[in-house]
Amino acid sequence: MSLERKDEHDHHGWMEGRDLSPIEQGYLMTLMWLDKRFRVVDYLELLETMYYRVNLQMPKSHTEQYNLDNKFWYWYPLYTLGAFSTIAYIVAAVTGALLGFYYAPSTAAAEEATVAYDTVVVIMMEMNFGFFLRSLHRWSAQIMTAAVFLHMLRVYFTGAYKEPREVNWLIGIVLISLTMAFGYTGYLLPWTQLSYWAGQIGVEMALSVPFIGEWIAQLVFGGFSLGASTLQRMYILHVFILPFVVTGLIALHIGIVWMQGIAEPH
Repeated sequence: MSLERKDEHDHHGWMEGRDLSPIEQGYLMTLMWLDKRFRVVDYLELLETMYYRVNLQMPKSHTEQYNLDNKFWYWYPLYTLGAFSTIAYIVAAVTGALLGFYYAPSTAAAEEATVAYDTVVVIMMEMNFGFFLRSLHRWSAQIMTAAVFLHMLRVYFTGAYKEPREVNWLIGIVLISLTMAFGYTGYLLPWTQLSYWAGQIGVEMALSVPFIGEWIAQLVFGGFSLGASTLQRMYILHVFILPFVVTGLIALHIGIVWMQGIAEPH
């Protein structure tokens, strides 16, 4: 398809000759306004052509090759774990963004504890639906972790990691590692006693790495002991770095599955 400007067409005259509802008229008028300025229709047609070309090249799945009942494998619960973990991730991302409006990553002393802990208490005790929102964020994160782990087990025991899907298997390993990083950084944000000692364990683990342990501890935790810089780093990782990296990798992961098809057990 060429993206050269096509001859002008009398869209308004075409619309007058048809019985259209107000909603349809509003939709077409908006589309024509956008198309006249940004050539939206041309690019939509280009994307449609690319979509059908990719679909024609998609390999047949195991059930298609051997005329098996597609409904059995595609609706089998173990084959929904990937979608289940993606939905849990979306719920955790949305609820986490809402919690971010009220949370302050500060270790400064407040009335009874730190500012970070006090903001969590305010969310839980004073904000409307705050307890529900934080619980939903926490449980969706835990469900996501469990679903990703079970999803990896299913892929391994059904042999879905083999050629030509080895690249997607490696992406999955990165994703489950980042899921663990998500859980760990989020665990430290309330800055409770549990958070503090979990952070201290992280520092000790970083220092145990040969040759580069001290460098890792300073980079990730801001030093060899916990403090304001530690909480600040966990907050930046949890809110500003990991979501974008994980979202991009999930999109790539799903895109490869869509192109290659689902690998049923042989």
